[in-house]
Amino acid sequence: MAESNKRVVRSQAEVSDADSPSWSPTPEAKKQATRLRWTAAGLWALAIAGEAFAIFWLLRQVPFTTGHLIGLIAAIVVIGVLASVGSVLWKKANRLDPASRKDPVRFFVQNQLGAIVSVIAFLPLIILIFLNKNMDGKQKTLAGLIGIAVAAIATFAFGADYSPVSQEQYSAESNIVTELTGEDLVWYTKSGSVFHVCQEVPDVNKSSADNTIYSGTVAQAHAEGKDRLTKRWESEATNYCGYTQDQVDAVKAALPDDVAEVENAPSE
Repeated sequence: MAESNKRVVRSQAEVSDADSPSWSPTPEAKKQATRLRWTAAGLWALAIAGEAFAIFWLLRQVPFTTGHLIGLIAAIVVIGVLASVGSVLWKKANRLDPASRKDPVRFFVQNQLGAIVSVIAFLPLIILIFLNKNMDGKQKTLAGLIGIAVAAIATFAFGADYSPVSQEQYSAESNIVTELTGEDLVWYTKSGSVFHVCQEVPDVNKSSADNTIYSGTVAQAHAEGKDRLTKRWESEATNYCGYTQDQVDAVKAALPDDVAEVENAPSE
């Protein structure tokens, strides 16, 4: 294929320990993940405090005036923003320091904690809004529907993680790339959702807003928001990267038995 005129950038983030037999985050990555988690926890605590304020003060006002209704709606929005930002930071931390699938309960809780906290921050408040005796029907309907809408956004758009990563996934992908190329180095674009085994694949050479191809380790690619190694890595390796089918087959044969299958993801 023709040589691409896109700029190539190498990621400088430290997120994995290449000398470890199985993947583990670097001390710096773990420290950054810890900072993000503490910040997320602080935002979530403020969201819960906002819920408590709404429940134990706003909903107890008699009479419940239009001013109180505006204050309640404002509190709902603030709670939603705090919960959502906390969830975004928590999910970013999980990409720097993912959980292991060997502990299914911890894996689920760690990856879905944003959704769990959002439910805690909204469900009691929404129930008490509809049961409140100080509000009239129109006030309950308006506040309740807004609460449900904001809760849904915070829970499903920002809180839930639909593509959770794991230590096993990082290890499997690193094994594949290293066995094939001799180096834990992958290629991707800012707008893409997956990463690739060489710079020459068409997907990373398509026109993009910043006209840049990025490279880094598997863990760095995940830290920058990429979901996984494309499942088309075998055909890309033989069609664009200069490897033979025998080399690809040798890579697959050399992988450890416990390496998980790398699933496909949408192309860029």
